This record gives sequence, C-alpha cells and structure tokens, in this order.
Amino acid sequence: MASIEKSREVGIDISFGVCDENGLPRVYRRFGEALVLSITLVPGKAYTAAVTHCKTNDVAQCAVEGGYLFAIQSNDPRITLVAGGSPLFHNGKIVGGIGVGGGTEEQDCAIAEYVVSVFEELTRE
Repeated sequence: MASIEKSREVGIDISFGVCDENGLPRVYRRFGEALVLSITLVPGKAYTAAVTHCKTNDVAQCAVEGGYLFAIQSNDPRITLVAGGSPLFHNGKIVGGIGVGGGTEEQDCAIAEYVVSVFEELTRE
C-alpha cells in the first residue's frame, strides 16, 4: 500500500482514508500509533477533497474571510480545512478522494501527493 510505504520512509505512523466521488467512505486504516485526532480528520479530508475536487489546503485558502468559499465548513460540517486531503481523478473525472493524517502538514501532504502519483501511474491507460 503506497500510503504505508511512504509513511515508513518519512518515519511516522499515519491514518489513511479513501472515499468515492460522492465523499462516501470506502477505506479507512490507522497504522501503528498514529495520532488519535487523525481518526476524525482523515475521513473529513478525503470527503472534502472529493466533493470540492481540490486539495484540502487549497480549500482552506479559499475559505478565509473574503474568500470565495468563506464559511463553507459552516454549511457542510463534514468539510475539513486541514491539509492532507487530495482528490483522485481518472480520465479527467473525479473518482474519489484520499485523506492522510498523523504527521505535520508537510508530511501529510507529501504522503498524499505520493499516493496520488501511484494512483495515476496505476490507472494510466
């Protein structure tokens, strides 16, 4: 599994989640001693990435006061404005989202980006 492979390389325990294109959970796993908080955040990161078609850190930047998505999390409490969520596309169509948690923002994003790159490699036609 790409997420655990990369987390071992980075040297952290993570939680990892995958949802479908509608944000419905499909896979969730907590590895080792990943932060307990990640149990809540990771599914939200995957959901947010899938339904917005954006990385969660990009959504967070647009959700600030004056941004075009200001207060989006107030309208949908499942929206998570924490880095580590990435959308999954196949042939230009959203097919799901992933969420990674347990490390720093940089670590979570690096693992998520790696997982997306592996997904893209495996689904390349």
